[in-house]
Formats: sequence, C-alpha cells, structure tokens
Amino acid sequence: MVDWISERETLPELIMRVLSEPRDRALAERRGDGWVDVSSTELLERAKNIACAIRAAGLQGGDRVALIGHNSVDWIATSFGILMSGCIVVPIYPTQAGDITAYILKHSEAKLLVVDTEATLRTLGAAIPVLPKAIVFESKGPFALSTFESEGAKARAADSSLPESYYASLAADDLAILIYTSGTTGNPKGVMLSHDNIAFDAKSSLYGAFAVLTPQDRVLSVLPFSHIYEQTMMFIYFIAKPTYFICHDANELTADLLHARPNYMTCVPRIFDRVLAGINGNALRAGGLQARLVPWALRTARHWARAKTFGGSNPLLSAQYAVAKRLVLDKVRARLGLDAMKFFSSGSAALHVDVAMTYLGLGMPIMQGYGLTETSPVVTVNYPEKNKYGSVGAVIPGVDVSIASDGEVLTRGRHVMLGYYRDPEATDAVLAGGWFHTGDIGEVDENGYLTITDRKKEVFKTATGKFVAPARVESAIKRSMFVAQAMVFGDGRPYPGALICPNWENLRAEIELPADATVDELAKRDDVKAFYAAEVRKRTADLGSFEQIRRAVVIPREFSVESGELSPSMKVKRRVVESRYAGAIDAFYRSDPKIQSVA
Repeated sequence: MVDWISERETLPELIMRVLSEPRDRALAERRGDGWVDVSSTELLERAKNIACAIRAAGLQGGDRVALIGHNSVDWIATSFGILMSGCIVVPIYPTQAGDITAYILKHSEAKLLVVDTEATLRTLGAAIPVLPKAIVFESKGPFALSTFESEGAKARAADSSLPESYYASLAADDLAILIYTSGTTGNPKGVMLSHDNIAFDAKSSLYGAFAVLTPQDRVLSVLPFSHIYEQTMMFIYFIAKPTYFICHDANELTADLLHARPNYMTCVPRIFDRVLAGINGNALRAGGLQARLVPWALRTARHWARAKTFGGSNPLLSAQYAVAKRLVLDKVRARLGLDAMKFFSSGSAALHVDVAMTYLGLGMPIMQGYGLTETSPVVTVNYPEKNKYGSVGAVIPGVDVSIASDGEVLTRGRHVMLGYYRDPEATDAVLAGGWFHTGDIGEVDENGYLTITDRKKEVFKTATGKFVAPARVESAIKRSMFVAQAMVFGDGRPYPGALICPNWENLRAEIELPADATVDELAKRDDVKAFYAAEVRKRTADLGSFEQIRRAVVIPREFSVESGELSPSMKVKRRVVESRYAGAIDAFYRSDPKIQSVA
C-alpha cells in the first residue's frame, strides 16, 4: 500500500491539507437563477468560523451535532466546521420521518441541531416536543447560520490558536461521524465511524478506481450528503480537486446536468433506470419515426456493448451501431448534458447488466461498487481499465474480503466501523471473529471480483423448497420502461409474485387509456392488468423457472419515503409493504391465475 494511504490522519487535518491550496472554483451551486462559484479559501474560512461558534455556544469536544438539510455549500461548511470543533457529525436525511428523526436526536444525545430552512425547523418542532438549540441555514433571524458564523469569527479574532487547538488532540481512531442506518425494520442503528475510517476509505478508493480524476474534471453531486456514499465521495473530490457542482434537489437534475456537463457522477441504479425510462418515454410520446428509432438505437447500443464486452461482435452489428451513434445516441447524450461524461460509479443496490450495457453503448461506462454504511462505505469497486460487468469489483487497497461457509460476505480492515452507538450486543454480533458480517450473500471469482446475489435476510424459500433472491428478480423486472418500482414476495408460498408500481406516463404513451381516469381506476382495468402480466413474464423469462414471475399485483402509486414504504436511502421496507398489501397478496394466491390489482 502506498505511503499516503498508510498514513493516519484526522478529518480536520485532511480538510486543512486539501483546502489550504487556493482554488477559485472548488465548489459551484445554484443560487436563485444563476450559479455561484465558491473558492477553497472561502469554504475553509467558513468551516473555521463555524467550528469556533460551536464551541462558543458551550459545546465540548465529543458532543454530537445533528445536521439536517438538502445538499448545499452550507451543508459542507457546517459538516467541516463540526469536525474542526472536535464534535461529532450526526447527519440526518431531510426526508426522514418525524418519529425517526426524534429517535435519532434523542438516541445520539445531540446538543445542537443545524437545519436548512425555517420550514424544516417548524416541521420538526411540530413532531418533536423538545428540540436541541437550533441554527438555520436560510434565515435572517438570531439563529441564522450567517449570524452564527459571525460569532465564530469574533472568537477567532480574539484567539489565533482557534480552531486548531480544538482538534489538535484528536486521534485518527476517535469517533467522527455518527450516521444512522436508514433501516428497513425497527429503529435505525447509530454507526460509529472514526476519522480514519473515512479518510482511509476515501484515499484507498481514490488510489484505485478514482485515480483518473483530475483538477480539470467536473463532477456533479446528486446523492444526499446524509448518505455515507456521498460523504466519502466528498472527501475523494476534495483530494482529487475537480470542480464540484452541487445538485440541491433531484428534481433539478436535468437543468443541473446541462449546466455542469460533468465528466463523472456517483449514482444509484434507480437513477440509471429512470433516465432510460425517460428517454424511451419521450420517444414514445413524440410518436412517428422517433418512437421506433430511439428504442432501436438503445437496443443496438446494448447489443454492441454486450458483444464488445463478452464476445460475438460482427461487422453488421458494428455498422448498425455506428449509424445509431450518429443518428441518435450522441444527440441523446448532448440533450441530457452528458456529452462530456467519462464514467459513472454505482452503488447501494444491484445494477442489472443490461442497464450497464446500454450505458456502455451510450459511451458512458458504469463502474459498480459495493459497500455499506458500516464500512465507510466502499469495500470493492470496478476500475475503469478493469471493469467486470455483473460484478461489484475487486477490493480496494488495504481491505480484506472473505466468504463464509453459508455464502455471507465478510470484510475486515481500517474501513470497518467502531461499532453501533450504545448497542454492544449488536456490535458483537456483526464483528464476531474479527470480521464484519455484511448480511449479503456473494462469491469471489479467481480474479478477486465479488458478485452479490442478495441480502441474507431477504432470500426466501417457497413452499416447494426453492430459494429465491428477490433483488435479482426485481432487477430484471425494473428493466421495463413501464415499471417504476417492483417488489417480489413469496416466502412460504407456492411460487413468487410481484407488486408492480407502473410508470403511468410511459404506459399512457404505449396503450390507449382514458385521459380522465385516476391511477386507482387505471390499476383495476383488465387491459392494464393483462399488459403487466405479459411484461413481468417477458422480463423474467431468462431466470430460473422457480424465479420467474407469471402473475403480479398492480398498485396505483409508487412506494415513497413519505408513506413509510421506502427508507431515506430509497430501499424498500419489505415488511412494511407486505403488511400494507397483505390482503391483496393473500387474494393473489387464492384467485384464478390472472393479474390482480389493488387500489
């Protein structure tokens, strides 16, 4: 391992090192109708002022500070300020349910709360009886972040040793970030990550997969900063020094892509699926030649990429691809603001190989990786020059992976968490034998590439004794441009079934439906049921016979964080969903073999 990865440092030391080099355009974010550049010097000064303000407010080193907000420069400055004060960052998703936020604030014993807007604070106040002292990004009152920073600047002016003296005594193995796993059941666990956990994982990942990043590149952040994946990527970006564009909200992604025209992005499979569904849907709605040409071009791109990757290319396919690229693919990339994209990285969930092949055919390879909150998060990743599609890559330097006798993936190294906050029993259970037990099932090939098949706890057995990995089946179903979401069920049942959330916009462009019908009414229509019966059969036809979905339940609305069916990191809460649709699922198995619906 190279020396600069081996060296241990605290996050304040890392922040000082990477931001002390002046750069006029370290960050860029949308403000109002335009974009504003932020220099490394400005960001560092703000972080120092916030650090001093935190201590001036009476907090001591090791106290917890909760941070709730959408992506912004304010979020980064505050996070860095908390770290430089010697306190602990407790990031909370702004979309988190009120009862879960209340639990995190109480369990973490947060002494200070920093939120993005007064509206967020009012919402929290209505749900949580007693809040810690609060600071607000977007406010002009006495609790405004700008006022808070001014107080910190005064403290620095009075004592030149600040804030360095606050973090000088920190050790690399001290707790830095307390991040609560969103969880799909029960209360979230507080994952304790040290300074070294994050610094090591960022530097090791950069040395491996992300070594191609340069100061001339542009990156766009779209995942929530509260997500550990994006937090570690944040440090990777500041070390590598590309221009870092911030997307405040996923609803602004289209406009932000066109402005930033990034060379690199970190995404999750849900985003890749939705972009493809949008491309196909727009073509369907345009009608005429486009409705035939765009799907043909995407299919050709996928076939060409698969042949190039796995073998089987021929002159005819290459010629067809050249035509598709010139007539459609290059134009699609430009319209999306992705014409300068070099590659994506993907994590958090399974990425279907057909999706990866389509993006490769578009000239935008996806490097899939693997990790968990408890591992800071990166464990394995594919490299640009050694990308094994279908796998989640090889271990980053300094990380070990092993496969247990039951197929569970185990890992150890400096990336593994300190433990779960105030939960020694759970900590001992997952760190048994000196290895972190991931809860995922996988295998490692002869070249060291890891493949994940499913979550250990999510694999279920049908009444016929067959084990089904739902994520694999769901990934196949979600390749359809007409499916927004899918969840496979079937534990103890004769065969698996699926809950289908339609992409209504694309479906309306495909089949004739009443314009004034509600989604509840549409979900009950026989033609809609029949359409999805055929669609799930087609999408799962290549799976094992025991995994194939022949029938499904159409539900009118997508799963959401607000309804409690998704975690803030967009993972389906299977128990919640199965409980909510238990009646429909029971009816599904009692009924005749035809598609069912529930409104």
